[in-house]
Parts: sequence; structure tokens; C-alpha cells
Amino acid sequence: MWDDAFPSFLIGLREGLEAGLIVSVLIATLVRSGARSRLPQVWTGVLAAISLALSFGAVLTFTAASLSATAQEAFGGALSVVAVGFVTAMVFWMRRSARTFSREIREKVTGALGMGAGMLIVTSFLAVGREGLETALFLWTTARAAGESAGPLTGAGIGLVLAAGLCWALYRRVLHINLTKFFTATGAVLIVIAAGVLGYGLRDLQEGKVLPGGTSYAVDLGGSVDAGAWYSTLVQGVFNLTPTMTWLQVAGYAGYLAVVMTLFLRGASTRPAKTVPKARATKPAGPHPARRRPAWVAPVAVVAAPAVLAGAAVALGGSRPADGQTVAVSQTDCGKGFTAPKAGRQTFQMRNTGDKTSEVYLIDPGTGAVYGEVEGLAPGTTRDLVATVAGGTYAWRCVPSSGKAVTSRAVRVTGGGGATAVLPVSAHDLAAPLTSYKAYVDGGLATLVARTLRLSDDIAAGHLGAARTDWLTAQRTYSSLGAAYGTFQDYDQKIDGRPDGLPGGVHDKDFTGFHRIEYGLWHGQTASELTAPAQQLAADAAGLRKAFPAQDFDPGDLPLRAHEILENTLQFELTGDADQGSGTELATADANLTGTRELLTVLRPLLTTRAPHLLPTVDADTARLQKLLDSAHHGGSWTPVDRLDATARARLNGATGQLLEDLSPVPDLLEIRKSA
Repeated sequence: MWDDAFPSFLIGLREGLEAGLIVSVLIATLVRSGARSRLPQVWTGVLAAISLALSFGAVLTFTAASLSATAQEAFGGALSVVAVGFVTAMVFWMRRSARTFSREIREKVTGALGMGAGMLIVTSFLAVGREGLETALFLWTTARAAGESAGPLTGAGIGLVLAAGLCWALYRRVLHINLTKFFTATGAVLIVIAAGVLGYGLRDLQEGKVLPGGTSYAVDLGGSVDAGAWYSTLVQGVFNLTPTMTWLQVAGYAGYLAVVMTLFLRGASTRPAKTVPKARATKPAGPHPARRRPAWVAPVAVVAAPAVLAGAAVALGGSRPADGQTVAVSQTDCGKGFTAPKAGRQTFQMRNTGDKTSEVYLIDPGTGAVYGEVEGLAPGTTRDLVATVAGGTYAWRCVPSSGKAVTSRAVRVTGGGGATAVLPVSAHDLAAPLTSYKAYVDGGLATLVARTLRLSDDIAAGHLGAARTDWLTAQRTYSSLGAAYGTFQDYDQKIDGRPDGLPGGVHDKDFTGFHRIEYGLWHGQTASELTAPAQQLAADAAGLRKAFPAQDFDPGDLPLRAHEILENTLQFELTGDADQGSGTELATADANLTGTRELLTVLRPLLTTRAPHLLPTVDADTARLQKLLDSAHHGGSWTPVDRLDATARARLNGATGQLLEDLSPVPDLLEIRKSA
């Protein structure tokens, strides 16, 4: 843990000191201006900035958690590169601005004082908010690189507390620090750390299939260096150097370090020329003054002390954390270090000591049921696997990216209640549901082709009243095929695309499909203006039906779509954002529910054996939502969302949200897992 704490300690110390100095200058300026009554406005802006930083960290965490393993790697890698950019800009800016820091802040506060309370709040919010966002992003990336959050958060917490103490001492004039030298020293260390984060980010982008070269290794010491030893743990925690690194990682690390450190040190060594006075009086000789402590001692001590303590803690404590087992993972030796754990919630440190990325599962060796998993464990990295262990038999299954799966020896755990396990699902298990659903989609596309042709004929004949009725019928047919949208490729945008983001909006030439025709039919456009878009829609529907049998429909998409269809409903239909004038959002929501119900029908056999208590709850939720939608359907018309009273709208949103929540376990229950 402590080896992972130092990078975050340093960023917490620097960013905390930066933000603390800003707040100190804000307060000092107000106090000296006789405006103590305005201090609550400063603290309001500061607290708002802290809230923004925490919210940003939560968004990063939960956004990544909702992605697939490959997408998580790409997402994390991209943000690691962004974080390196922020840190690089920060160290250069602070080195350049340290001498004029206070004056710039005072000028901003003085200007804000004359513009009212709101401006002072905004000034303090913007001044502190940037530091908070940078800190949140860098902490998230370092925690992800470490594979655990306890160490990075502890280090950041210590750094922030120390920064607060230093700021208080500086404000009270108890302590004097040469800020230019302090930020230069810490900046140089941060550049080394940022190089490691960049290397880790590039590796993530390779794992996420964004960058090539994921199997081209420049350094491969996995067979000669113990990745679980204290020295390996310390080097990886502080510098993000692993026993196995690709050519791209090495090039990125070395290139960044060489270029950025050279520029940084060159700028640090440049000092403005001192003005030499023409004459100076000579002081009489006297006793030598006491020798002053060099200005660099304080910043170096602040940075070096925790690094030394971290190294000592890792060396003396060993690499095994106090709160869990360290279990080795490789293509030849899976589960080394695994002993029978105590019953209850356990944290296992999964350490990949091999040279291939692996999937790791904690399983019941008798049934293959999965109690916990880690996806995409890269060589030389460690990640937590948290699982509840009860009475039973357990083993590890390691599945490398290439090669055969390896299962560890089994251990027996006694005591404790029952632990929840998930029976693994293979692509073969989803083959029958996929075949059934593809047949459903194929039939729906045949109906869609006929109905879009009828819509096109209506418009060509000038029967716009009939076209409005037939438009809704055709549009609902397409909306009921929601689980296949990801398979339709470019056809989905052509057939059901919205004008959001198009340069010309609803008048853009690329705005086509159902929503384009909807806009025209309900905004007074003539038949001649709508004939071409209607013919294009019919042609695209026919093209989709012809292309669909050859399109790649990933069986793993079926469980994901179980809740994604209704997520889109809640985001677009129930907010009215998708409406282009027809006011038929609830008709589309009803079609989306039909598509969800069909999807659950084909998945029901698999869900029945894995979550027998889930389906009755989902069926009850579905019936409740269907009843609410039916109450908004009056003959051939539907109540527009914006005309629902507040109670009816709240019930509709609540019922949709509840169904979404109860469907959320489906992707995990039916996730395709590699197995032996």
C-alpha cells in the first residue's frame, strides 16, 4: 500500500499547497482591505470547488465501471495521457509563476470586491476548482495504475493535511519557504512519476486495442525478476516500471522524461539578471553572522522523508498486504500463495507474474460457478479481487490472452453462510437465444420495409394525414428492435438519427430518417419537400434488411441490451428530447418496452437457472410500466410527455427507473466468461 502512496502524496502536497496558498492570499487580501464580512463568500466558492472535484472523481469511477473490460482499458489509458498533460502543464506553470503568484491573486480579488458577492464566489471557485479537477484526475489514474485505492488515497490525504499545515504556518509567518525552489524540486520528481503514468496509460491503450504493439516487448524480465518482491513493488508503485514493458511503453517513458525534464531543468536554471548597484557602502568588520540553512533543505526534506518511509515500510513489511492474500497469476502457475481463507468478505491481491494478460476467476471447481473475477490483468500489475467466501471449495482459474487456462489446487473453507456464485455463460449458451432474437429482428425488418414503403407512397401522393398515422406505425416497428441497434452499424444513424450535433440542426443535409420526416410532417412542410427523405428512408430500410443477415451480432450484446434499451427510453423519450413535433414519445417508449420484453423472453431459460427470484420481480415491474403507458394511450393518439401532470410523470419515471434497477444484474449474470 505504502509504495503506491508516494505519487499521490506528492500530488496532494503540491496541489494542496497551491490551492491553500490561493485561499491564504484571498483571505489575507480581504482582511487587509477591512472586508472580513466577505470571508463567507470565499469559503462558499472553495467548498463548491471541492464538491466539483469529488463529483468529477465519482463520475470517472462510475463511468469506467459501466464499461466493458476492453473499453475500460481504453478509457483509463486515455485519461492517463490527459492526466500527464495536466501535470506537465501544472509543473511548468507553477515554476514560472511562483514569484508573482500572490500579486496575481490579489489583483483578481481586488477586482472581484468591486463587482459584488457573486463575483467573489466565482473568483474563489475558479481559483481552487482547477487544482481540484487536476488532483481528482491524477489520483484516479494513479489508483487505477496501482490496482487499489487505499494507498493512493492515504498518500493524497497525508499530502493534503501537510499542505494545509504548511499554508497555516506560512499565513501566520511561522514558516518561510522559498516557493520557487520548492515547486522546482517537487516538479522534477512529479515529471518522473508522470513518465510512469504515461507508460501505464500507453499500455492501457494497447490493451484497449486503441494502439498497436501490445505483444511487442522491449523488456521482459518476468522470468528473472520476482514481481511480488518488495523492491519490485516499490519501483512499480513509485515509478510505474514493471518487469514486462512493450516498446511503446519504453519509448513513451524515455521520450517524455528526456524531453520534459530537459526543458524543465533548463527553465529552472534560467534566472533573471540581477541589477548591480553602482555603489554600496562598506560595512565595518564584525563577527561573522550565523550560517543560514540552505533554502533547498526544507522542500527536499518534505519530499524525501515520505519516500524513505514508504521504502522502509515496503521493505520491512514485505509485499503481502495485512488485509488479504497475495495470489500469483501466470500461464504456468495459477494461484501460488493461495491458502484457505476465513469465511466472510475477503480481499485478494492478484499479482500477474507472467508475461501475458490474463483473466482471473475465483471458482467452485466442482460446478465452475464464479465468485469473483479480475479482467485484463496485465503482466507485472496487481489488482484487488473482493469476494465473499463461505463454506465450500474454492480454486483459481487463470485464462491467459493466448494459451490454455490453468486451474489451481482447490482449498476447503468451513463455516459461514452461503456465498453468491454465478454460473458461467459461454458463447455456446447464448447461441440459441441469439438465433431466436435474430429471427425476431429479421421478421421486424420485413415489416419495417413494407411500412416505410407505405409511408413513402402516402407522401408521394400528398396524403399527409395518412402519412402521420403510417409514420408512427413504421417508427414503432423500428423502435421495437432496440437490442439490435448496435448491429445495424451506419443504418441506425440513417434511419433513426437525431439532429443533435449536426451543424445545420434540423435543416442539415445529413439529418435523415424517421425524425427528419417527423419534423417535416409536424412543421408544415409540403409533400414535395418530404418525398425525397421518405424515399431515402424506404431505401435505407430495405438496405438494412438485406445487410442484416451478414452483420456481426455479438452474442454478448444480448445481456447488455436488457437494460440499455430502457436507459435510452429514460434519457430521450421520457424527457421529450427525441421529439421533433409529433408528441408521440410514449408510443416509442411502449415500443421500446415491447423490445425489452422480447429480449427477456429469449434470455429467460438462462436467467431462470441463475437468478430464479429475479424474473418474477422484473415481470411485475414490466406490468406496472405497461399499465402506466397504456393509460396515456387513447385510441390512435398518445399523451405527449410535456402534457402529463407532475404525478403521472413522476410515476412513469419511477416505474422505468425501478425496472432498470432490477434489470441491472442481467449483464453480470450472463456475461460470457472464458473458461478451461
